[in-house]
Amino acid sequence: MSMFLLFTLSLLFFFFSTSSQQQQNPNKSDPISLFQQYLQIKTAHPNPDYTSAISFLTSQALSIGLKTLTLEFTPKKPVLLLTWPGQNPSFPSILLNSHIDSVPAEPAKWAHPPFSAFKDSDGRIFARGSQDDKCIGIQYLEAIRTLKSSNFSPLRTIHVSFVPDEEIGGADGAAKFASSKEFDNLNVGFVLDEGQASPSDEFRVFYADRTPWHLIVRALGAPGHGSRMYDNGAMENLMESMEVLARFRESEFDKVKAGMAAASEVISVNPVFLKAGTPSPTGFVMNMQPSEAEAGFDVRLPPTADPDRLKKRISNEWAPTTRNMTYQLHEGGPMRDNKGRPLMTPTNSSNPWWSVFEQSIIAGGGKLAKPEILPSTTDARFMRQRGIPTLGFSPMANTPILLHEHNEFLKDSVFFRGIKVYESVIRALSSFAGTSV
Repeated sequence: MSMFLLFTLSLLFFFFSTSSQQQQNPNKSDPISLFQQYLQIKTAHPNPDYTSAISFLTSQALSIGLKTLTLEFTPKKPVLLLTWPGQNPSFPSILLNSHIDSVPAEPAKWAHPPFSAFKDSDGRIFARGSQDDKCIGIQYLEAIRTLKSSNFSPLRTIHVSFVPDEEIGGADGAAKFASSKEFDNLNVGFVLDEGQASPSDEFRVFYADRTPWHLIVRALGAPGHGSRMYDNGAMENLMESMEVLARFRESEFDKVKAGMAAASEVISVNPVFLKAGTPSPTGFVMNMQPSEAEAGFDVRLPPTADPDRLKKRISNEWAPTTRNMTYQLHEGGPMRDNKGRPLMTPTNSSNPWWSVFEQSIIAGGGKLAKPEILPSTTDARFMRQRGIPTLGFSPMANTPILLHEHNEFLKDSVFFRGIKVYESVIRALSSFAGTSV
């Protein structure tokens, strides 16, 4: 092989190798690179690396010129609070909230490692948390960076909060933050929190969340030989309850199928585990009926549901003591605000923040879909509990909904557009001079 050919091949190898590295590792201050760096920090449960995430976010906040404060209401579960002071600190402030943590991922079931933040040739950035919800955290910061560089000066103070543990209920994160003296001192008038992607060209916006209940139903009965037929066995009692639960689930689901209600407007009940039987070295003892059996259910209640009525149904129909049954119920957060009202933020003229937000989306070149109840649950409910108008919003149009799924991704073009949307939203909200809020 000639020296010239070797030299040419070396140049080609260097070019393609460098291009590939640049594609995955662009300028470290580029918004996409910052997004990738944040995604590469493993903040998935059960062992989220909050320390590295807080360090990274703090460095970005300082580079923008924001004030930083780290709060710790529970050891090793920090809340990062960033502040951009407004011209009139007596006006209620704006809070932009997002969570640091994410759900686990199964690497073997991903096309690319879930914490590599791999960007393919179509601009799709694959990573756990890319949609839920590390995107909005970086978009907040990049929108503020652009606004500050343009010499924009907000009328109202802007706060950005990064909280832990949202994916496991938020008890040690947003719940404690929202009930703290530090939060009181922020004088928050309006909150934006996470939303969901939209497969259409319209942005989705959420005025309420469903409240999660975790229900475990247990049945007891006398053990017996596998060949015997008798009443009130543990498995028989549990199966009867599951049939009752299934009929309730079907009745709620029928409302959705018939177009009478959205999926987020009904009570959903889904079985998530079954546990029974007597273990053996080869599996289970097949000729022995167990004395105990239990099943777990994920229950979600819209804010319009009557929680007391559902509790009576659980006690009387789903786990009645007359069939040797008990139950354990964990209620995942509030359903009413401090004045006893359902946790819903008005999306009409009664809420002056709504029109400001809506107009800012239009000014930014976007369209809003009909406001809806979020099918799942976010930290927004803790803000609404305090009576603070709170909307769930993630500017991801023309994007499949992939939160908690394998191969979660966000396209770079959608990410960049989100920054521009937040520039318009933050500018409008922080400039709102309404004296009543």
